[in-house]
Amino acid sequence: MKQLALDYYKNWYSCSECVVKSAIDKGYCSEDLLKIATPFSGGMASGCLCGAVAGALIVIGAVFNKEDSKLMANDFIKIFTAENKVTCCSVLSKGLDKGSAERRELCKNYVSSCAYILEKMIKRKLSIQSD
Repeated sequence: MKQLALDYYKNWYSCSECVVKSAIDKGYCSEDLLKIATPFSGGMASGCLCGAVAGALIVIGAVFNKEDSKLMANDFIKIFTAENKVTCCSVLSKGLDKGSAERRELCKNYVSSCAYILEKMIKRKLSIQSD
């Protein structure tokens, strides 16, 4: 998923769309989620939650039941914040203009990280359920 997400980002999909589209391509969720992910890009227009994080949480909610998705979302946020300190888009990209090459380069790392963490969590959970 990590490489798929990066490939979509290079082709100008948004941060949230990249994470969701890579999960769709891996067969984890429905194609319908892509249009849902679009408004979550760039901090949901307010600069708050990182779009890549939002995309991962959308997939978690779509793939798992209510109880599991709450626990997995919490775990996802813990892992992401352990690596990046915050989930706020404005803080993560502080001082960089929206759409600038510098910001796109930085955000590429968050897209990659979110896709990687998400797939690892999904695979772990699905292997536990199948045992």
